[in-house]
Amino acid sequence: MVRHVILWTLKDEFSKEEKMEIKAGVKEGLEGLLGQIPGLLEIRVNTEPLASSNCDLMLDSLFTDEAALKGYAVHPAHVAVANGKVRPFTASRVCMDFEA
Repeated sequence: MVRHVILWTLKDEFSKEEKMEIKAGVKEGLEGLLGQIPGLLEIRVNTEPLASSNCDLMLDSLFTDEAALKGYAVHPAHVAVANGKVRPFTASRVCMDFEA
């Protein structure tokens, strides 16, 4: 199995209220992919970091294997969420994929 973890920071231009709405949209969009993408076993988005954190959102997902992760990256449902709910609002992205 392969775990795929992403940390995002939202753009500074958004108000606290806007950031809350953006985070909710990201969570709904990405977690809604479960059952739509072959090999995607688990997907969670954490939108409530502690004050000691230096990012705004975390994606934690689990795939059957590296091929499933590669399929997820280009799957139309994932691309639609990434392009519509994530990329326009994020300033930075850090990713780590590893064997679980």
